Amino acid sequence: MAAVTLKDVAERAGVSIKTVSNVVRGIPRVSEATRSRVARAVDELGYRPNPSARRLRTGRSGLVALVVPDLATPYFAELAHHVRAEATSLGLTVLIEESLGDAAEELRLAGGVGASLLDGVILSPLRATPDELAGVTDDFPLVLLGERSYGRDRVVADHVLIDNVAAARDITSHLVGLGRTRIAAIGVDHQGSATSRQRLEGHQQALHAAGLPFDPGLAPRVEEFDRRNGLLAMRALASLPAGERPDAVFCFSDLLAVGAQRALHEAGLAVPGDVAVAGIDGSQEALYSTPSLTTVVPDKAAIASLAVKCLAARIRSRTPLPFEVHVAPHWLEERESTLGARRAVCP
Repeated sequence: MAAVTLKDVAERAGVSIKTVSNVVRGIPRVSEATRSRVARAVDELGYRPNPSARRLRTGRSGLVALVVPDLATPYFAELAHHVRAEATSLGLTVLIEESLGDAAEELRLAGGVGASLLDGVILSPLRATPDELAGVTDDFPLVLLGERSYGRDRVVADHVLIDNVAAARDITSHLVGLGRTRIAAIGVDHQGSATSRQRLEGHQQALHAAGLPFDPGLAPRVEEFDRRNGLLAMRALASLPAGERPDAVFCFSDLLAVGAQRALHEAGLAVPGDVAVAGIDGSQEALYSTPSLTTVVPDKAAIASLAVKCLAARIRSRTPLPFEVHVAPHWLEERESTLGARRAVCP
């Protein structure tokens, strides 16, 4: 089968070849309606630019990488979907890599090593430190995702994140508002990651505002933010005497919460009758779990859009751009795991 050409895309979209070229190359001055029509034609026909020829012509390949810790985690899989869609609309092609939380691999990929055609990288670091990352950002376009564990004066790259402290505060306040007084926190990790620290901080702030004590015994440590660790942590909490057992639990990820719900089911404890459960990630798994899971939803589409646009601007700029921090919105979805009333799923 012959390769799809710019001419084929132009005919499908009803525009000129020049317009298709401008859209694919991410050149402005094309209306959003036209850009969307061309992007749709690109998807329908399966058009793929030739990166080698493009680099010879423009000095850029149009290839960027998204590096996440684990694609098996629903949050990162959903985020990758949004990044690919946003990149396509700007004429960029995304290669997706897993770092598996290895600091050396994060640093290797952050600098584009191993993929000489890359124009830039969007990285969600799990283990690499700011000082380590600072060494690879001087002359290679990089956008960081996720928690920022350093002050604004030490920004080493464009950074896109949500306000984790506020998100954790919102969800704990929701549990307090339901009359829960012994609220556990599952997600304090052994590595002391920025994610864990910030979500614990927001949790403690909400407890303090409500005049409730923080009990370290209700914050079991975990190795990873996965179902297994949620199950094990909740089993330990469920085994406590009735007077010491939590009546609610804030899990630092939806996967931890799904594991926690399974442990409560095994223990014969009702959700939310005996223990209300809430998570954070806004994953599809939270929507379809039984009971459906109350969760904080980061705006993954906004995170992807901000990250790709920041990277594209840095790639195409002829002069160095100042580093910026962008905070994406989040909101609370209240569902059966805290409210109790059975509700139809609204996909």
